[in-house]
Amino acid sequence: MPKLFITREIPFPATEKMKQLFTVSIWPKFVPPSKEEIINNAKGFDALVTTLEDKITCDIIESLSPQLKIIAQYAVGFDNVDLECATKHGVYVTNTPDVLTDATADIAWGLILSVSRRIVEADKFVRSGKWFLLGSAWHPTLMLGYDVYGKTLGIVGGGRIGYAVAKRAKGFDMRILYNSRNRHKEMEDLGARYVDLVTLFKESDIISLHVPLTNETYNLVDEKLLRLMKKTAFLINTARGKVVDLNALYKALKEGWIAGAGLDVYPSEPLDPKNPIVNLDNIVLLPHIGSATHETRAKMADLVYKNLEMFYNGDVPITLVNKDVLKIRKPGF
Repeated sequence: MPKLFITREIPFPATEKMKQLFTVSIWPKFVPPSKEEIINNAKGFDALVTTLEDKITCDIIESLSPQLKIIAQYAVGFDNVDLECATKHGVYVTNTPDVLTDATADIAWGLILSVSRRIVEADKFVRSGKWFLLGSAWHPTLMLGYDVYGKTLGIVGGGRIGYAVAKRAKGFDMRILYNSRNRHKEMEDLGARYVDLVTLFKESDIISLHVPLTNETYNLVDEKLLRLMKKTAFLINTARGKVVDLNALYKALKEGWIAGAGLDVYPSEPLDPKNPIVNLDNIVLLPHIGSATHETRAKMADLVYKNLEMFYNGDVPITLVNKDVLKIRKPGF
């Protein structure tokens, strides 16, 4: 049987199905394996299942080649894998798109409501006893936030997740603006209007980011764009952490250029608790849980298994990322 190394425990039925095709070894710790630990544990293995935390550099790929033939990523993103090097060595790389669309859209909306209505602040207020100490249960200015219903939502990225966020916005009777590399008929069928980034940042009350991390989107949201936003506006990021210049965002929140923000992703993860942004009240910070539902994580595992199974059977994996690898090596062990 071919051998498979999984860099993190994936406690779903798909893992048991993988064991029917492979001799499986699973990294037992909560923290990810280091570069050296990946090489030492996967030496002589035919396949890897990886997560975004695993930096699969060319050094790793070359150390595991020519035995290594496929890297099945348990995530949508794959910028942690050196695709050029993988392709050069005939290593297939797959990911898990689509199945986490709704869960991520839901968490984006959770952040929108949490930061605009100060839900996390209010929860802390009750738990800390500050509400009790006020001596009054209600006041006209207590925990004032901002309406979401009827406001303008700007979506950066018109793909599946951006579309799912826009669909949910219809229930809030929102005006929807969007910007993307290409225009999307589905977005415009919802009534969303395609605009340039400057217009989107100037006119939106809430901006939600749904773009991949590329050279073009790295630090896309910088000081220049943040200064265009309304002082009553909110920024939401459930895409990739490096799409936002975190230092510029801290400055914007600290100095009141914008009303608040909600983040599920960060340039470096986990977020250092010493980062000054942690001390601000006008931001909601989540520990990268966009896809963290029982149903979605199980579907992601199923797709990892499906990709491995197809490769095992000599078929092209359903979500192959580096299609040029087909010129280097046929699928199969």
